[in-house]
Amino acid sequence: MTDLKNTLDPLLLKHASIEYIGRDSPSFSDTTRVWNVGRNKSCTPLAVLQPQSAQDVAALVHFLHNQGLPFSVRTGGHNIEGKSIQNDTLLIDLRALDFVHIAPDRKSATIGGGILQGKLGETLWKEGLITPTGSIPDVGYVGWSTYGGYGLFAPRWGLGVDQILGAKVVKADGTVVDTDEDPELLKGIKGAGGVFGVIVEVRVKAYEAKQLLSGVIMFESSDIKKTFVDFNAAFQALQDEGIPDALAVQQIAINAPPGRLFGTIVVWTGDDLDEGKRWAARIAQLGIAIMNTVAPTAIPDWFRGNGAMVPTSVYGSSRTANVRQITPELAETIGASLEKMPADPATMLSVHQLRGPSATPTSDSVFAAREPHLMLEILGCVTAEDLQEEAEKWASEMLASVHGTQAQNLLPGAYVSLHCEGAQTVCVEDRVKNLFGKFADEVVALKEKHDPKNLFAHTVPKLK
Repeated sequence: MTDLKNTLDPLLLKHASIEYIGRDSPSFSDTTRVWNVGRNKSCTPLAVLQPQSAQDVAALVHFLHNQGLPFSVRTGGHNIEGKSIQNDTLLIDLRALDFVHIAPDRKSATIGGGILQGKLGETLWKEGLITPTGSIPDVGYVGWSTYGGYGLFAPRWGLGVDQILGAKVVKADGTVVDTDEDPELLKGIKGAGGVFGVIVEVRVKAYEAKQLLSGVIMFESSDIKKTFVDFNAAFQALQDEGIPDALAVQQIAINAPPGRLFGTIVVWTGDDLDEGKRWAARIAQLGIAIMNTVAPTAIPDWFRGNGAMVPTSVYGSSRTANVRQITPELAETIGASLEKMPADPATMLSVHQLRGPSATPTSDSVFAAREPHLMLEILGCVTAEDLQEEAEKWASEMLASVHGTQAQNLLPGAYVSLHCEGAQTVCVEDRVKNLFGKFADEVVALKEKHDPKNLFAHTVPKLK
């Protein structure tokens, strides 16, 4: 490590704002810790470098490129696979780049590449604004949004990727490019994230928002399979009738002190809260509700409540599948898997719904899954390490059972943010096609154009 520090000293002396944290530093373990602590046991970075500005990042990339030193980039650290942590590489930690600058017209905001969703949401809410985010406060916004960005605001305003108006990216040669001058690059990062360079800044849409209705509705689940099947039959009928874009319903199956529970997270983003309450009541009537916390709230409180539902550290991995509908056959299949779900608070199922503007075909991003569908997020994670194998086996078996249902109801592809390394195909071309569909060739061509030597080899996903 002394040799490494000596190699980096010319950079650090010239750019004193870049903080160096070596393996022997007291803060190294906390700085490199990610949500999936299983990753920390198998991967240890050489050191952490914490830039304070885009200029610092540019200097870092230029220097490391010239020295031939491998590195990875961290924007948050909540990625289920923990892929920002790589063994024997340097870690560029962007989390100091967490600014929010609201445009004078209040229709957009420019934000730092390392900001976490909780801080972004809270900062905008104080100004009477909102932008779509995911639900967990300590997730890095740039990683969440640039790989797609499912969430409870998507039915009203679109996916996270749909909010991105522009970005500043540090390229392989250390230059900083504004995507206003390179619309092809902007399209590429909107779906493929940081595979072409380090995203140090993004400009996103902002919306006026003064109120929000949200909460959790949990149902009697002593027979969780029946509860799941009955709910989805009734929910499908409600959707056939037509539900407003202002209403988002995310189905969840979790382990709680009473045991396995099925329920929903409900969000209403419309201006008429009374109408939102009526819709929430209709959702509660789709089963035997045993808990209903739906009420007016604020984004900071919303984030705190969501964060409290998720363990602070886990072991394991995830699986995903895209389906057009939860058909009666699929509901029976998923319900049977829920009966076998390991009893750990980190093992769960989330069902994200893509409809409304988020399901509108578009040519300005490489995010491929644009028809209305549901993304099944199967978390084979546990808080107790000795149960990891059981949880991952459950997740794999559940995915296999889903794939065994009617083929015409299944959509191809996987979600980059939740893609399990262990589930990757051997063939790179097949993996890229699986992740980007009809945009696969375009993504590969952009990679060759902007990073031909694969300097950003440790970003997600691996394209070479």
